[in-house]
Amino acid sequence: MRSLSELMESGVLELYVLGAASSEEIQLVDEMAATHPEVRNELLQISATLEQYAQTSAVKPRASVKALLMATIDYLERMKKGELPESPPELTANSRISDFEKWLNRADAVLPAHADDIYAKLIGYTPSATTAIVWLKTQSDNEVHDDEYERFLIVEGTCCITAGDETHALAAGDFFAVPLHTTHQLIVTSAIPCKAILQRLSVA
Repeated sequence: MRSLSELMESGVLELYVLGAASSEEIQLVDEMAATHPEVRNELLQISATLEQYAQTSAVKPRASVKALLMATIDYLERMKKGELPESPPELTANSRISDFEKWLNRADAVLPAHADDIYAKLIGYTPSATTAIVWLKTQSDNEVHDDEYERFLIVEGTCCITAGDETHALAAGDFFAVPLHTTHQLIVTSAIPCKAILQRLSVA
């Protein structure tokens, strides 16, 4: 590839912007961009076009996905700083809020003022179980789980959870297990955020 026109038409500039160019192609583009403003402008145009495509084609993740992802990052950072991993008890119909007092009374187990509609604090993680304290201000997205059981123990506030064709009113102390393969949504009915212990268990 010897001429500017050959470079512009080769597709190498697109590969360069995508990070898929070879080392030789990167060197070539860098050299050509240093001496040809047309190459620099084309690179900017390609970047802008790809960014616009990404923005218009992006799928917004569910709020719960972001909340649990951020909670996982926080949990891993706490482990790096010396916090020892723990295994909170499995949530069942016999679970009580007092079973989780040691985690609910943590100094950092509070809802930050800047929190999104859903906020979570991970308190236990194993390959088969994830346990978190969650706060929900208004409502969750519609979800369905095919490979994990989702269970709730309400700690504060009230909510209604619709699972399939049934709606259940829940208050502090109430337990609910979401059936597999069932679309469900939680809607807060109290003036304060609904606070709960959330546990997701892998299907054996």
